[in-house]
Amino acid sequence: MTLIDLLLEPLQFVFMQRAFAVTLIAAMVCGILSCWLVLIGWSLMGDAVAHAVLPGVVIAYLVGTPFALGALVFALLAVLLIGGVRATGRVKEDAAIGVVFTSLFALGIVLISVFPSQTDLSHILFGSLLGVGTAELIQVAILGALTMAVLLLKRRDLVLYAFDPAHARTIGLSPRVLGAVLLTALAVTVVVALQAVGVILVVALVITPGATAYLLTDRFGRMLWIAPTVAAVSAMVGIYLSYFLDASPGGTIVLVLGALFALAYLFSPRHGLIGRVIRRRRRRRTAPNRPAPAPRLP
Repeated sequence: MTLIDLLLEPLQFVFMQRAFAVTLIAAMVCGILSCWLVLIGWSLMGDAVAHAVLPGVVIAYLVGTPFALGALVFALLAVLLIGGVRATGRVKEDAAIGVVFTSLFALGIVLISVFPSQTDLSHILFGSLLGVGTAELIQVAILGALTMAVLLLKRRDLVLYAFDPAHARTIGLSPRVLGAVLLTALAVTVVVALQAVGVILVVALVITPGATAYLLTDRFGRMLWIAPTVAAVSAMVGIYLSYFLDASPGGTIVLVLGALFALAYLFSPRHGLIGRVIRRRRRRRTAPNRPAPAPRLP
């Protein structure tokens, strides 16, 4: 069997075609958004929103509505609660995030334990990529297209907000509105990626591509290309690995993402750990020999 035959084999099945499509959409959207999350320092916010959608998913399954609707409602609710607690009290952002997302996640666990027959815990937490239907694919495509359109159309304002909120305010932009746009995009993106890898692993898709791109370039414009490319490649390779190894698709996708981040962390030309060590040794070798300091008198 040739390499082309191996690559085409999974595509013979309709459920694999839908899995590839959903994962590619989710990876591209998450990759673009992750650039802003890493740059602003909102990685923990992404983790919080990803976990806070659990009760919304459970409630959606219980009442028979699309799970994306319940997830989106609770993702927006988590964003509003975190912002409200942070703005109206003495609690700092990290503490507000911890309180809100653990409380909402615990609510989801309680609902699952109370209604065990109606809800599959592993299906919610780890995704059901191979069980994606046509309706779910359409939902993901619509939400993903809307999110990418907003991020790309507002990218200049959002970049200015990320680098210098004070300057954005002086030229007439509202940092509060731009922050709300990013948080809303985060909520929608979590819903998009949730179908692919589930609640627990979705945070990897909204953080790792941006972190990898951040190690590979100092230009934000290049990050917007590198991050979604890293996410898309990881998604495709991860699905192929899951098919041939009979493993969890979400898990293999995140493992490939982690492997690419590790390679960038070690071998990035400018910011890689090994590159820094080599440059430091070269500087030591080429530095002129300095005379030893004279001993001090007692």
